[in-house]
Amino acid sequence: MRYVSIDSVEPGNILARSIYTSDGLSLLNAGVQLTVGMMSTLRRLGVTAVYIQDERFADVVTEEILSEQTRREALSAFAMTVNVVQNGKQLSSKAISEATSTIVDEIMRNQKVLLNLSDIRTKDNAQFLHALQVCTLSTVIGVNLGLPKPQLQELAVGSLLHDIGKIEIPGKEKQKEDIELAGNINDETQHTWRGYKRLRKNKEFSITIPHVALQHHEHVDGTGYPRQLGGEDIHRYAKIVAIANYYDNLVAGDGVDGRRLMPYEATERLMGYAGKRFDLETVIAFLRSIAIYPNGTSVKLSTGQIGVVVGQHLGLPARPIIRLFQKERDDWDQHNIREIDLAKETTVFITQVLSE
Repeated sequence: MRYVSIDSVEPGNILARSIYTSDGLSLLNAGVQLTVGMMSTLRRLGVTAVYIQDERFADVVTEEILSEQTRREALSAFAMTVNVVQNGKQLSSKAISEATSTIVDEIMRNQKVLLNLSDIRTKDNAQFLHALQVCTLSTVIGVNLGLPKPQLQELAVGSLLHDIGKIEIPGKEKQKEDIELAGNINDETQHTWRGYKRLRKNKEFSITIPHVALQHHEHVDGTGYPRQLGGEDIHRYAKIVAIANYYDNLVAGDGVDGRRLMPYEATERLMGYAGKRFDLETVIAFLRSIAIYPNGTSVKLSTGQIGVVVGQHLGLPARPIIRLFQKERDDWDQHNIREIDLAKETTVFITQVLSE
């Protein structure tokens, strides 16, 4: 399969990865043949790129750290939680705890898989996928930092609910909340306080979980918000979620002038803030966790050759295995495949990520 811009998709191409609604239901299943109408609908929904099947890369599988079932169940649990909050009711920890427990278990089993945040976003599912991606990445970072399972569970819950303060609630409930938050609600940081207050009301959550919502925009150099905390005053979970949240916003197009960054671009930007906005040790753990050039990405090499990423090296995320296009041939001979392993070809570099 290949990851391509929606503008490069042609009618008749086969979708290689399913696209989900906000509550985990399937919008389009993998294997469907895309039509002009489907492509038009995807554009209208805000989809910018998809995975399509390509016989030249039929054996290329994006190793997933979470199964589709686990992702669907987590999205469903989060959607139910959002619905409860929107209706002004007390959120329950049961569904979220069960979903995150499964997430933690799968990530611990798949520690050797580099994370590839590859779910396709739409305007409808963006908020929900953001929560799931931040949860997944935060938990992977936590595993790389050596956190024990009980702490990973707390981290997973806190990261999944880190933006719960952004959810709109009924007017009457909002007025009560405004009174409780007097002095903290008239600035852009109010969602952190709202999230903290909403999570504190649930006595089934440990006290560390609300602090993730409150502190995930704090910076280690003291320039963040809402309280300008720095260094060791910021909870470790919040330091982790700060990185996951920032990175996912960048690759989703919510971070820099609304421009969607490729993983390698987002990683470069994040590394530039190591020791400033973000804790250095946690950034290093992040770099051990993420696929900078995910499988299926089309790239151009310093040799001028063009190919698709087909394999990864744990510990060397910037040096993947590339399968080259054979542009001089009209047919594709699967017995004459040429690949370059950048971990071995140390003088060859990726110079450009292509959209088609």
